[in-house]
Amino acid sequence: MQKRIFLFNLLLICQISLWSQLSVSKLFCDHMVMQQDHEIPVWGWANANEVITVIFDKKNFPTKADKDGNWRVKLPAMKPGESHQMKIIGSKKEIEIKDIVVGDVWLCSGQSNMEWILKATLNADIEIPKSTDQMLRHFKVKRGGAQKPENKIPDGQWVTCSPETAPNFTAVGYYFGKELRQTQNIPIGLLNSSWGGSRIEAWMSAESLGYKNGQVMVEKMENDRKKVEQSRLMMLEKKFGEVPKSDKGIQNGKALWAASDFDDSNWNSMNLPGLWEDQGLKGIDGILWFRKEIELTAEQASSEALLGLAKIDDSDWTYINGEKIGESLGAWNMVRSYEIPDGVLKPGKNVITVRVEDTGGNGGFYGEPTSMFLKTENSNISLSTDWKYKMGEYRSAFRARLNQIPMMLYNKMLHPILDFPIKGVIWYQGESNAGGTDAIKYAEQFPTMIQDWRKRYGIGDFPFLYVQLANFRAAQKEPIDSDWAVLRASQTSTLKAIPNVAQAVIIDIGEADDIHPRNKHDVGHRLALGARKLAYGEDLVYSGPVFKSKTIEDNRIRIQFDHVGSGLVAKDKYGYLKGFAIAGENGQFVWAQAKIERNSVIVWNDTLQNPKHVRYGWADNPDDVNLYNKEDLPACPFRTDQ
Repeated sequence: MQKRIFLFNLLLICQISLWSQLSVSKLFCDHMVMQQDHEIPVWGWANANEVITVIFDKKNFPTKADKDGNWRVKLPAMKPGESHQMKIIGSKKEIEIKDIVVGDVWLCSGQSNMEWILKATLNADIEIPKSTDQMLRHFKVKRGGAQKPENKIPDGQWVTCSPETAPNFTAVGYYFGKELRQTQNIPIGLLNSSWGGSRIEAWMSAESLGYKNGQVMVEKMENDRKKVEQSRLMMLEKKFGEVPKSDKGIQNGKALWAASDFDDSNWNSMNLPGLWEDQGLKGIDGILWFRKEIELTAEQASSEALLGLAKIDDSDWTYINGEKIGESLGAWNMVRSYEIPDGVLKPGKNVITVRVEDTGGNGGFYGEPTSMFLKTENSNISLSTDWKYKMGEYRSAFRARLNQIPMMLYNKMLHPILDFPIKGVIWYQGESNAGGTDAIKYAEQFPTMIQDWRKRYGIGDFPFLYVQLANFRAAQKEPIDSDWAVLRASQTSTLKAIPNVAQAVIIDIGEADDIHPRNKHDVGHRLALGARKLAYGEDLVYSGPVFKSKTIEDNRIRIQFDHVGSGLVAKDKYGYLKGFAIAGENGQFVWAQAKIERNSVIVWNDTLQNPKHVRYGWADNPDDVNLYNKEDLPACPFRTDQ
């Protein structure tokens, strides 16, 4: 009897399993946006040889799953419209999809500045309450990576724009889509496949990276990884005498390394604020401890006090004289400011200890030096100086860096959506490639990636709109070389490398101490100008001035530009152009004077008699550039010395 019951239950489970096999790509769900003027493939999975019928607006589209359970139909091309319905019917199961609209779908891709959500941006508190728009919709592809191309996206769903959903939209995509809604008056879908910190290689297919076999690439990457890891371990052993795998600074919940009488005489020194990647610990993740000793008078020790520690990437636990006074977890972009409780400070020697955990990317202290201080009632002691430091725990930077590994994101986050037609792409990425030879290689990788995406989508040379990197880091007093400037030049070179692309220059809205500028409104607007020109054929100026040519006239150089619009202007109340540098045959650049003359710019330096080359905005952060066209679009940084 028990055996029969067991067999019956087993049969029931098998039947339920068979009944529930029918599924459709997660792109097809309530509130979805489908691309106008293109046939729309609808695909999914079912039992082998199962008959499937897709009913769209009361029209039947029958098909049959193949032996592996894959099925697909194609809907005819449609014009923009609202309130379509779809049913997918199998032998034992139905899927109903409601509130479908037809309009334009824009793929939003790149790294953190594309992924950055609306609620964390400038004026979000003003924008979000008025964000309701049922015809602006968003789909966030869940993060994931794979060694081989996959057909199923990890997860996601379409949502309509409202004050409840808009806070988690891609901010750049939101402002881009909002402008298109206002100017084109059709439904707009934002298909957001982005991941903070990702390198461009992660978004490229194995073939576009030069590998016919992805497995060969995986094996090469693993071998390269082992070499880099071994090199890092050797460096850490030399610096610290060991590579700690668990944090010795804290035992049984007690912060041993925070004690005021702890001997840190053999610790290394680091100048703060400053990310540790920039101070000899490149690529290192894990936990570092920092200690700073200061002397206080009795008056200072007895007054109310505030501790400022700039920004810390990612988490910190902060102690004074062994007592914890505050912590911030995962707040990599927040300025630390802790009130010091009464009785913690002592006359004479005081020890500040900060335990810092970095989970990936940059780590440590960063920001303005003035934001590191101990402020009492009548004094302000700067902490922007050398601190003692020691590694508490090392974590391999390769553990979870899928967004850094070639082809991983392409395989998981792009390949599964290549059959879903789009109007075009907006792209904001490059920060993770802005270093050394990587910045030079980008000039070849970027157009290669674009062409590969277009080929795989198979819908022609769709518009590809991208953001040039913003200004970042402290401004330099003298003209110097810059990896970020090289990366920008690599991005700009794409304008001539392939057709139907546009670049949004934002060299004027970055932030020196934040790689994530909070002004996403202007970024979205400048991208939308490119879309309105390339995708929708509007007659408008969509770009700021772009270097065209130079001519040497005696001891001056004349620069000609494309995209001058209604004319060149100096965005400065005195009318002086800034940000230009000039060099002679020796290639030594010095700051230059510059003026606008007949929609060109004359550049010179009275101490230089035989000028050869000009640079404009050539720095990580050329914070004083002010050349625009009258349409208020900034000139693109450039150099004439290649």
